[in-house]
Amino acid sequence: MRTEQGSAGEVFTAFLKLGLTSFGGPIAHLGYFRDELVTRRKWIDDKAYGDLVALCQFLPGPASSQVGFALGLFRGGALGALAAWAAFTLPSAILLICFAYGAAFLSGMIGDGVIAGLKLVAVAIVAQAVWGMARTLTPDRTRASIALGAVLIVIFVAGSAGQVVAILAGAACGMLLCRDRPQAISHHIEFKVPRTVGALLIVLFLVLLVILPILAASALLQGLAVFDAFYRAGSLVFGGGHVVLPLLETEIVGNGWVSRNDFLAGYGAAQAVPGPLFTFVGYLGAILGPQPHGVAGAAIALVAIFLPGFLLLVGVLPFWDSFRKRPGAQALMRGANAAVVGILGAALYNPVFVGAVNGPYDFALALSCFVLLTAWKTPPWIVVLVAAAGGVALNAITYSS
Repeated sequence: MRTEQGSAGEVFTAFLKLGLTSFGGPIAHLGYFRDELVTRRKWIDDKAYGDLVALCQFLPGPASSQVGFALGLFRGGALGALAAWAAFTLPSAILLICFAYGAAFLSGMIGDGVIAGLKLVAVAIVAQAVWGMARTLTPDRTRASIALGAVLIVIFVAGSAGQVVAILAGAACGMLLCRDRPQAISHHIEFKVPRTVGALLIVLFLVLLVILPILAASALLQGLAVFDAFYRAGSLVFGGGHVVLPLLETEIVGNGWVSRNDFLAGYGAAQAVPGPLFTFVGYLGAILGPQPHGVAGAAIALVAIFLPGFLLLVGVLPFWDSFRKRPGAQALMRGANAAVVGILGAALYNPVFVGAVNGPYDFALALSCFVLLTAWKTPPWIVVLVAAAGGVALNAITYSS
């Protein structure tokens, strides 16, 4: 499918509106994109949009941001792709960087209560993500068992190595055990990306993944180490923005750059802003213990976390039509996605639950937030406000007793 070219300015305007109003996480973002760009602006049709969503869900990285990047590329070329990313990302990134600066002034009964509430809403948000992803990605005994195996691997193989091994093992099990459900393929969407350029971008993705840790260790440059940590986290995220939580916790908290309490508080705050969940790293980059931090650290973190997903997306575009029709490729991703559910389930316990729930009152507030999200379908930003108010109330009880 082809469409008339638009300008980078047109793309920026369309995505700035989405960046300011798209609450609710990646699945909701895809709904906003369809309403604005498929139904209203008619940039592409529904079948082509479905193809694009399928590709971005197949690849590691932030699915909704990758769809937006691809739509910007489709409509406005390379400048359109950059305009789409900037417009969709900057509103929430700026809000979270401001929160990073303001969080330092949150103290006393009210401040401590707000931070506690944000940590508890993170429990509810991640539990909702695990629940929803498990229903979709592990609907049978085979894939549920793959998810359980991933949990065991993550428990017994500490750090990011365990997460990588779990995904690779899940993909291998999928190739062997999940080959009996081929999916129907719709028609393709055409991008003007030569195969040579695509292959070079895939090679660049792999080279950076291998060479950045070596350079960071040998050069002893903290800025390079920060870029490497966020790049590796962005390279391994399958299944949506919430899956980045255990990867970032391993890289950032594990290195002692950010405390676990600050990490979970920022993750909770990220639920209250529109746009992609990956902008959480803007907050992390701003509060890093070692330099670079502040705005420079936030900029490094944001570029590093999004870059691998975009390199892979544009790199795979010329080859996607032929690859996705293969039953083996579909089976591989079923197994990898099931493993992702297990990794996120392990993270729900540690660090999220362990780091936030310190007693029955905390558990009750976290459970209430979960019910609001799942049963009452309350918008996440409202649940964040409820959790913050509840955290202040619980803290008041503690202070008065």
